[in-house]
Amino acid sequence: MAEYPVPVFHFSVEWGGAQGAFSEVSGLSKETQVIEYRDGLSKQYSTIKMPGMQKDNNITLKRGVFKGDNDFYNWWNTVSLNTIERRDITVSLLDENHEPVMTWKVKRAWPVKVESPGLKADGNEVAVESIELTHEGMTIENG
Repeated sequence: MAEYPVPVFHFSVEWGGAQGAFSEVSGLSKETQVIEYRDGLSKQYSTIKMPGMQKDNNITLKRGVFKGDNDFYNWWNTVSLNTIERRDITVSLLDENHEPVMTWKVKRAWPVKVESPGLKADGNEVAVESIELTHEGMTIENG
């Protein structure tokens, strides 16, 4: 039997204790900032580079618009004078048996942007809304 990489189209998203149906998830990335340093006695005319703070990028979730489904906007509306409802989010890439192959666990996420679909009189596509989330850390599990 041949081994193939897992396709990206079969995934699940759990947020706020419920499973959501999303058409796209992006921004699942981490990076380490670089610190450059050179002391005055160095014989080299260049800096050394060392790891600094880690940074987690914002995550964007997209989904089709359904009548009466206001989950994005209800969550957005919890923002009030430095308080907001924070949610843990789990994104899982699934295999053909619906089992997780890779899992991203996001801690204490909250919305920073909600975007309604663009409307176009001659359009012929599904109305898609998106929510951009910031968070306080992400772990990645493979296997």
